[in-house]
Amino acid sequence: MNTIRCFIAVDVEDPGILLRVAGLQEQLKATGAKLKLVEPENLHLTIRFIGEVPKEVVEKISDALREVDFEPFKAHFAGLGAFPTPRNPRVVWVDVKEGARELSDLNVKVNKSLAKLKLPKPSEEFTPHLTIARLKTGGSSLSRVVEENSSVEVGTMVVEKIRLKKSTLTPRGPVYETLFEKLAKR
Repeated sequence: MNTIRCFIAVDVEDPGILLRVAGLQEQLKATGAKLKLVEPENLHLTIRFIGEVPKEVVEKISDALREVDFEPFKAHFAGLGAFPTPRNPRVVWVDVKEGARELSDLNVKVNKSLAKLKLPKPSEEFTPHLTIARLKTGGSSLSRVVEENSSVEVGTMVVEKIRLKKSTLTPRGPVYETLFEKLAKR
C-alpha cells in the first residue's frame, strides 16, 4: 500500500522572522549541544499532524480543507521555550504571543473538517509554537540560552494560508512538499 506522511501547517516565510530565527539557532549551536536545526524553508506552525495515510485519503483531506474558512490574522513570535521543560530541553521553540487563539481556532476547524475521514485523533493537545531545533544530547548550556532568550522579539507575520504538506524523511532530515493550499477569506 502506497502511503504519504503528511501534516497541515502554516509556513513561516517572512524574511525578517527567518533571519532572527537563524540568529537564535546560531546561539543554540554555539553551546556545543548536538542539535538538528530546522532549515529556514521548513519552518512552520503545525496545525495538525496526520501521519501516514493511503494516497487516496490525501485527496479527501484536501477536499475537507476546502471547507475550512478563516480570516487572515497576525501571528507574533517572541520568546524561546522548550519541551518538555527549558531545564530539560528536547525541542526548542519560539512562542506565539499574538495569534495563538486564532491558531487554536484554526486547529479546531481543521479537526472538525477532518473528523468525517476517521483519521486517528491527535495524541497531544494543540499548543501553538514554532519549532526551531531538536536536541540529540547536551542540554545544560542550551538551557541557559533558552532562558536568556525567554522574551526575545522575533517578529510578526500575517497568516493568510494553511497548507497540506507531504513529509519525506531522509537521512539529512525531512523534505516537505506542499500538496494543497487553502487561502483565508478576503
